[in-house]
Amino acid sequence: MKILIKTLIIWFTIFSLSVADEIKVFEFTSEELAELNVRKVRGADNKTLYTVGSNDNGNFLKAVADNAASGLGKEIKIDLNKTPFINITWKIEKDLPGIKENTKKGHDFAARVFAVKKTGATPLSNRAINYVFSSNNKIGYNSPSPYTKKSIDNVLATTLNNLDEWVTVKSNVKEDFKKFHNLDVKELDGLAIMSDTDNSKKKSIAYFQNIYFSSK
Repeated sequence: MKILIKTLIIWFTIFSLSVADEIKVFEFTSEELAELNVRKVRGADNKTLYTVGSNDNGNFLKAVADNAASGLGKEIKIDLNKTPFINITWKIEKDLPGIKENTKKGHDFAARVFAVKKTGATPLSNRAINYVFSSNNKIGYNSPSPYTKKSIDNVLATTLNNLDEWVTVKSNVKEDFKKFHNLDVKELDGLAIMSDTDNSKKKSIAYFQNIYFSSK
């Protein structure tokens, strides 16, 4: 009996640590979708259409951007000393080939996730790492946004390798803020999802699933 009790204590301790070391950001339910902050990009003709669905791996968000641009944001505090790694599972069904993503006319991504750090009194002062599923560049490519150097586009996946396939990616957000912004960030202030085609006037279809932060 003592051995069984000790085994259960160890198991529950390991389980508790594993849960504590993973911070899930989105549930991708209809209720959550109604509560998320929706922000249309200035100058965009239309809003991106976001809907929820599910498959064998759980809930997902579907994003259809047809000459459109709007994002879904969530204010959430993430302790980057404990859980610095962002994990994203996503898929691009219809991509945006032939555009130059580091220019204003081509700065569109079928799928992107913004990690946001507040560094001032207004949203314009915020710093961001923009994790993108690129249609034209290779994994590892990065560039400042052509609209603001306070946001860095960092390619974690590309349709050059994976089109219409689910892909899971990971990146150390704490290290990325130091690398791209020279900031020692201890806590993240929010996360946003966006699919946008307002510059290229094209249409994209993307899916997001299981976005969370982990300790390793």
